[in-house]
Amino acid sequence: MTTAPAALIRTSGELHALARPAGAQRAVVMTMGALHQGHATLIRAARAAAGPDGQVVVTVFVNPLQFGEAADLERYPRTLDADLAVAEEAGADAVFAPSAEEVYPGGEPQVRITAGPMGERLEGASRPGHFDGMLTVVAKLLHLTRPDAAFFGQKDAQQLALIRRMVRDLDFGIGIVAVPTVRDPDGLALSSRNRFLSAGERTTALALSKALFAARDRLAAQQALHARARTAPQPDGRAAALTRLGEARAAADSQAVALARPAVGPAAVRAAARAVLDEAAQEDVPLVLDYLALVDPADFTEVPDDRDSGEAVLAVAARVGATRLIDNIPLNLGALT
Repeated sequence: MTTAPAALIRTSGELHALARPAGAQRAVVMTMGALHQGHATLIRAARAAAGPDGQVVVTVFVNPLQFGEAADLERYPRTLDADLAVAEEAGADAVFAPSAEEVYPGGEPQVRITAGPMGERLEGASRPGHFDGMLTVVAKLLHLTRPDAAFFGQKDAQQLALIRRMVRDLDFGIGIVAVPTVRDPDGLALSSRNRFLSAGERTTALALSKALFAARDRLAAQQALHARARTAPQPDGRAAALTRLGEARAAADSQAVALARPAVGPAAVRAAARAVLDEAAQEDVPLVLDYLALVDPADFTEVPDDRDSGEAVLAVAARVGATRLIDNIPLNLGALT
């Protein structure tokens, strides 16, 4: 695939001077660098949406407001030359890679976006202030890049939900597009942090995706069972006239299955995932669970055990060695009704 070189832009002035074809769409993909094929998938999705006459801008900025500890900020990989190559190959027209001084002239901003109650749950509870910093820089980069649409990965599901809420609540007038999580062949979700895993740690880390897939399969099995139950023959008054005990028992059993309610749906989903994670906690290189939660994607509150319909997100976070990883999978509980 032959692609034109992506323009490397360092300042907001250069970004504002970037020619935008008349009537064309501009799409933006925001990253903190260390680009991998997950980011490339986002860029390709943006390229497809913008079309050949549109414009795709990739931002590369390691946002200090999102890091609770200076050591974590310093540890985050910076690979701009490689990032530029990945962006070009995926179809980006420009890469905006500003310095911290360019984004925050005069130091950290005194006025910030507050994530609210949703930002205090799950990732927000584990990383206080993280989502305030994330929303603040996303808001600023949206103003600087002025796109028609911005593309974000489903892997960071809580981040995605908060950005959608901010854009809606504050009337940004920008489309937010979710792109499904990209995984390695072994199931591990692509992440810039994966490079920190040793071979043994990576083996343990596979428990995150295995737990999610086990929960998904458990839900699918429940849904299949109840689909069969809905089509089971219903006994009527003639059941009393059955002359053989086997036939009567079959009629009674089919009625019991048909009337069964999936009250254990969410609980069974959580239990299937937790069983895998508990096993990984006993490995020589143990997995240390931060949280496992089945949540409503609208506000990331826990789904109650008696809910048997609607969308949900099963999210997990854990530490393997010194590396903290997150993953999630969207689920539809609707087929349980």
